[in-house]
Amino acid sequence: MNQQKPITLLICALGGEGGGVLTEWLVDIARASGYAAQSTSIPGVAQRTGATTYYLEVFPVPLAELKGKRPVFSLNPVPGAIDAMVSSELLETARQVASGMSWPLRTLVISSSSRTFTTAERMEPGDGRTDNAPLLEAIRNQSREHHVFDMDEMAKECGTVVSAVMLGAIAGSGVFPFARTAYETVIEHGGKGVQASLRGFAAAFDRVGTQQAQTRLVENLLLNKEQGVPVRRGLGADLALIFPVQVYDMLVLGHARMLEYQDQAYADLYVQRLRQVLQAEQQSDPAAAQGYTTTREMARWLALWMAFDDIVRVADLKSSASRWQRVADEVKLGSDDLLQVYDHFKPGAPEFAALLPTPLAARITRWDRARVASGKSPWALPLKVGTHSVFGMLSLRLLASLKWLRRRGSRFATEQALITKWLAGVVAGTEAHWQLGHEIALCGRLIKGYGSTNERGKDNLMHVLDQLATGNSFASNALRADAIAAARTAALADEAGKALDATLLAHGAAARPVKAQPIRWVKRTPDQARRSA
Repeated sequence: MNQQKPITLLICALGGEGGGVLTEWLVDIARASGYAAQSTSIPGVAQRTGATTYYLEVFPVPLAELKGKRPVFSLNPVPGAIDAMVSSELLETARQVASGMSWPLRTLVISSSSRTFTTAERMEPGDGRTDNAPLLEAIRNQSREHHVFDMDEMAKECGTVVSAVMLGAIAGSGVFPFARTAYETVIEHGGKGVQASLRGFAAAFDRVGTQQAQTRLVENLLLNKEQGVPVRRGLGADLALIFPVQVYDMLVLGHARMLEYQDQAYADLYVQRLRQVLQAEQQSDPAAAQGYTTTREMARWLALWMAFDDIVRVADLKSSASRWQRVADEVKLGSDDLLQVYDHFKPGAPEFAALLPTPLAARITRWDRARVASGKSPWALPLKVGTHSVFGMLSLRLLASLKWLRRRGSRFATEQALITKWLAGVVAGTEAHWQLGHEIALCGRLIKGYGSTNERGKDNLMHVLDQLATGNSFASNALRADAIAAARTAALADEAGKALDATLLAHGAAARPVKAQPIRWVKRTPDQARRSA
């Protein structure tokens, strides 16, 4: 650092994260260490409402050596003149980088990788999340050094607040000429939660100081440098030779999910389906100019659809050891505390029919529909299960053990038929035109949620396949692909489906058929009749 200029630090924190406390800590540390310091805050309304920036300047020469002179500090940060920037949220970091605060030849950037979703991200029915990759790329390009890790998760693990973690990251970076003991002393004088704050401080201090070494270690563990492909447990080496490296990360996750969800045979079926897409993509793009993007997307969405949620999977997740540990961590369970967890379920006729053979399931479904048509509510069985009790846990584990029954159920057969139809559309589309197959594969995004949301997504996907993926109404496959992309975007943007219907009609396809909805007649009570009269 230039000994004649202050060291400048920009702190970016969201509301309630202790950015003001962090700034006060740093000022106290500087003055206790014999340095002049000044801080200002700029409250503002950013994309999540309540983001505040704090600006700190510390003169790097002790006051004792200035012979009575006092440095003059500025009140506001100047773009491109920031020595270091620390932020508790990734998108907020990128926002400050986009504002020009970070300079590639000067600024050290320390950021949390955690996200607090914006209002616009939450409103979109589809996956409205901002992609982290461009944000990380911007941080990497606009900083002389950067450290990005999940500060929020680290704070939770240590039982403290994120401001303590941010303080440890600043100390570990060495941006200020303060001893580690000076940082720890100001925490010890902070009052409540001292030990937890010290744990968070130490974890971040070590993380920043050793992040480069840890990154190399992780890369060595995940990459087999001799073969040039990732080595992952549970996946045979033969699959590593069949599938390209670009697909491997998603393939590993999907394969593991199938093993957990069902069994080895189901995982083999997943791989077999994925190989069909790979062969079609190799045929349409033999030079791999597109990087096997279609196969990679299918590895993602196919795994999610094949592992559809049912009562067996819900019971398995609710009774897992990792879930119990997560709940214990969230409530900060102590050694002398008693934890009781009650799970509420309300399975209806469709959930029970899903595990029954198709003829019997059809009878139950017809009975429930007739019940609704007569004006009654759909049948459901409200349950309250004490997961902490032996009986409750055994009940859930018994239900979770019925994976073998899933294959014999009506829903399994229905889901597999729909998956097969979608897969055939992807393969045929890819063989005809790479972009067409890719857009059909991305339609897997329509399958999400459960209940009516899941059913609506499947209906929309099948309608897009029937109306846009086939037929001769388009002059070229490229135009067909554009129409499918537009329909998918419209379906994700509008839950009611009006935008999808308008898009279908605009491309010469039929709108979705109107589904019949039963009319429920409610008999008025005598009191209601008198009031209306």
